Amino acid sequence: MYDLIIIGGGPAAAAGAVYAARKQLKSLLVTAEFGGQSTVSETIYNWIGTPEISGRQLGEDLKKHVMYYKGPFLDVVEGEKVVSVVKNDKGVTIKTEGGKEFSSLSLLVASGSGRRKLEAINADVYENKGITYCASCDGPLFSGMDVIVIGGGNAGFESAAQLLAYCKSVTLINRSETFRADAITVEKVKAHPNMKIIINAVTLRVDGEQFVNSLTYKDTNTGEEHKIEAGGIFVETGQIPNTGFLKDVIPLDEIGKIIVDPTNQATPIPGIWAAGDATNGKYHQNNIACGDAVKALEDIYIWLHKNK
Repeated sequence: MYDLIIIGGGPAAAAGAVYAARKQLKSLLVTAEFGGQSTVSETIYNWIGTPEISGRQLGEDLKKHVMYYKGPFLDVVEGEKVVSVVKNDKGVTIKTEGGKEFSSLSLLVASGSGRRKLEAINADVYENKGITYCASCDGPLFSGMDVIVIGGGNAGFESAAQLLAYCKSVTLINRSETFRADAITVEKVKAHPNMKIIINAVTLRVDGEQFVNSLTYKDTNTGEEHKIEAGGIFVETGQIPNTGFLKDVIPLDEIGKIIVDPTNQATPIPGIWAAGDATNGKYHQNNIACGDAVKALEDIYIWLHKNK
């Protein structure tokens, strides 16, 4: 019986594992792989303390830091996906895809989320070759270029605002004529002279050579197809939280994110905490995910000493 099981291999899970080991909690980290979403990023510029780092290197560094503490207080199971969690009076029991079972008094879920992929011909061909899913991570690579943002929510408009600081122009494409973003954000971004917005548009295909150079969309009102030249495409059509294995265990919001108390990352179920992109936190970044996990571990440590 462990004190704590941590599910995940991204920044939140790694931070949780490091803090758990340092607090000498008998802990287990279970992950399919290390790194999280950022492993697909060519270069990351906002990982605090490091001016720039590749996503692959970040994943390796996270693993290295966790493995540094592997020993008496931390076990690591890599290459295993968690498929179920059962809550009982003694704590929780998890089961992996490979049939392994582990039990603990408490649980930290840091399973992250996956970006909703761009649905268009050739989108898979040009992923990381002009198509990217993180403006704050990859935006500076497109300095001075004409770029496209796909998505009319807050994430789409906030990404457009970031990109306008260094890109030649930004064109935002939205499927309908209404936006899910806050009205004040929409108006502020629309007012920029280098900003263009296209509504009622469905992306059909992406073209290019070694890298992206154009996007074709269809006007859903007229049926006409139009081609836009661009050096980069930023996809902000939402995230899919990796929480399917929790749907009957803890409360999830309407899109499957774990509902937490932002002061300590506790879920409504005693003994279960969550951190990072799998939660309903307002903002999601690598640095924020680490902070979430640290908050959770401080609370878990106190809770365990009260309930052991």
